[in-house]
Amino acid sequence: MDQKAVFATVSQEFEAVNQTILSQLESRVPLVEKIADYIISSGGKRLRPLLTLLAAGVSGDINKQHYQLATVIEFLHTATLLHDDVVDTSDLRRGRQTANARWGNAPSVLVGDFLYARAFELLVDIGAMPVMNRLAVATRIIAEGEVMQLMNIRNPKATEDQYMDVIRGKTAILFQASSETAALINNRPAADTEKLASYGLNLGLAFQLIDDVLDYDGDTEKLGKNVGDDLAEGKPTLPLIHAMRHASADEAQLIRQAIRKGGLDQLDAITDIVHRCGSIDYVRDKAIAHATAARQQLDGFKDSVYKTALISLTEIAVQRDT
Repeated sequence: MDQKAVFATVSQEFEAVNQTILSQLESRVPLVEKIADYIISSGGKRLRPLLTLLAAGVSGDINKQHYQLATVIEFLHTATLLHDDVVDTSDLRRGRQTANARWGNAPSVLVGDFLYARAFELLVDIGAMPVMNRLAVATRIIAEGEVMQLMNIRNPKATEDQYMDVIRGKTAILFQASSETAALINNRPAADTEKLASYGLNLGLAFQLIDDVLDYDGDTEKLGKNVGDDLAEGKPTLPLIHAMRHASADEAQLIRQAIRKGGLDQLDAITDIVHRCGSIDYVRDKAIAHATAARQQLDGFKDSVYKTALISLTEIAVQRDT
C-alpha cells in the first residue's frame, strides 16, 4: 500500500474527522479562526489522526468517539507546531509561511493555547478518564521533550542517548498516545493496548529519525521546508552526533563549531562529512529497526485492511523523501 491507499482505507471516517475539526475551530475571535484554519489546512500529513483511526479499526469498531479523539490528536500536534515555529524562529513549514512569520509570535502562541484548550474540551466530551489521563501525560512529556531540545541547542556534547530522549518526547510520544488511546476507547485487553502503544512509539521514532536524515539528504522543494534547518538552529541531531564520532579530528571540530555557531555557512562541507562517515546510513538503519519493531507489535491482531495499512505505514515511514 502507498500512502494514498492507506488513507483510502479510512476515507469516510477521515471525512468525519475533518468535519469535526472544522466545527471545533469556531471562535468568537476572527483572528483565532483565521490562524487556526491556516495551520490546520496547510497540507500536513495528518499521520497522527490517521494512526488513531487505523488503531481503532484494528482493535475493534471506529465510532464517533474516535473521530473526536483524532481531532484532539490533531489539535495537540498543531498547537505544538505553532509553538515550535515561534521557538525555532522558523519561517517556512509545508511549503508555506509559518503562522508566526505571517501574523507574529504572540498570536501564534495564543492560538496554540486555544487549540490545547479545544482539545481538552473534546476530551471531557469523550468522557473516558484513562484516555484523558494518557493524553494529559503525553502533553506534559511533549513539553519536556521540547525543553530538553532547547537545552541541547548549540551543544556539540549532546549524546545519542540524549538525542533519543528528545525525539521520544517531542515526537514519538504523541504517535504512541494516538494508537494507545484508540484501543482504550475500544476497551481492549491491556496486552493489546500495550502492543498498539509500542507500535505507535516505534513508528514515531522511525518517523523522526528519517526527518532528521532528510535535513541532510533531502530536497527543499519536496520537503516544504529548508534543508539544513537543524544545522541553522544549532541542533545536534543524530547524523551530526554520529559523524562527530567517526570523522577526523579536524572534521569533528568543524561540526562542533557549526553547532555552536548555528547558521548555514558550512552546510555543504558538513553534509559531505555526514555522508562520507556513513551517518546517513547509520540513522536510516536505526529507523528501519524501529519500524521493524513497530511491525512486530501487530502480530496477534487478526488480518484486516486496517492491519495491512498499519504495516504499510512502517514501510512508508522509512522510505519517504518528504
